[in-house]
Amino acid sequence: MLYISVGSSCNACNETNPEHAALLRSSPDGKSRSIFASGLRNTIGFAWDSKTGELWGMDHGIDYLGNDEQPEELNRIQKGKRYGWPHIWGKDGVNPQSTPPGQISKQQWAATSEPMVLGYTAHAAPMQMLFYTGQQFPTAYRGDAFVTMRGSWNRKPASGYEVVRVRFDAGEPVGFEPFLTGFLVDNGQAHIARPVGLAMTKGGALLVGDDANGVIYRVTYSQGQVAPSREAAVPSGPLMAQVNQGSGVPLAKDRIGNAAAFEFRSPSFSSGQALPPRFSAYHDDASPALSWSPVPDAKSYALIMEDPDAANVKPFVHWVAYNIPASTPSLPEGLPVDPRLLKPEGMLQGVNSRGSVGYFGPKPPVGDRPHHYHFQLLALDTVLDMKAGATRDEVLRAAKGHVLGVSEIVGTYQQTAAPLK
Repeated sequence: MLYISVGSSCNACNETNPEHAALLRSSPDGKSRSIFASGLRNTIGFAWDSKTGELWGMDHGIDYLGNDEQPEELNRIQKGKRYGWPHIWGKDGVNPQSTPPGQISKQQWAATSEPMVLGYTAHAAPMQMLFYTGQQFPTAYRGDAFVTMRGSWNRKPASGYEVVRVRFDAGEPVGFEPFLTGFLVDNGQAHIARPVGLAMTKGGALLVGDDANGVIYRVTYSQGQVAPSREAAVPSGPLMAQVNQGSGVPLAKDRIGNAAAFEFRSPSFSSGQALPPRFSAYHDDASPALSWSPVPDAKSYALIMEDPDAANVKPFVHWVAYNIPASTPSLPEGLPVDPRLLKPEGMLQGVNSRGSVGYFGPKPPVGDRPHHYHFQLLALDTVLDMKAGATRDEVLRAAKGHVLGVSEIVGTYQQTAAPLK
């Protein structure tokens, strides 16, 4: 699989495309793609620790917060995690110039975000990251990381314009230190190079690309020996455990146990029939209208939409919604994909298998047999004490012991022709 960093379209805004400011996981042909992690303004440099298999990345901080804010972030990147941008930065920093959607407070946004592990000088502009596995440098360098800092454009004194070493101890980063410097001149008023790319030769030398001069520097240890080194095999266990989490389980309704059924329907399609194309991600990607008969003593409802016919993630989660008010007997077509909705007031939406929040419509491979999409509605005797952006499994765990009733309707969808988009 390919891991692709996609930067934000702005300095700090609520992106309309969930694949912006994110790290994507894609099949080589691009036909299967999901959001691995989000809230990352621009993590150009990321790499796997060859000893632990963990993924680390350096994220560019928000501009216009001052010379010393925000720091460039070193993050431990894990599947499904959110990293704060555009409203939260660093360990506990708050962006005063932004407003989260759905009347979510910045404190609530912070509660669903991962803090950085280490910070580096603001505006240094981290570019590429590489874990050193060679034999040419002293032994102490093995397992540490290098990061190129292209350099600031809006800070006085200037920052970056260097290559830094990230020291690791027992799999944890413990600090940054200068490694390759001297590119800033005239007391930081000018520069003679801008480090960007990083690579390691088979002999263990470090290659540094400079896009100011169009050259590549080769860095060696004067007392070291050029020793051919095998490419280190990164342990895949930690990553695959994250990727496979939530797959290979029964449908939500089958994990709940016995519960009374109640009337549940859609004015847009009949259960067992095909979903109209506008509800597919190939077309308008609009959520269908749904309605139900109120359940006595229900305090809230939760909705989970799953596809058990998906090839890789089984079942593929298309929609997670919870804390739907008990006074709400229906949902209109085309709900926003915000974490918290104002209509109905207080309804929260979770993360689907694509990695985005809210509804993600059917998108089976072209030519597949019809897939079955199970809309499962749970009536609960409580309002769940949960944050926005929860997963299906988190909602089901919180709902355990509180389910008054479960009903489902099933729609099918098949894409027979290649889509226009």
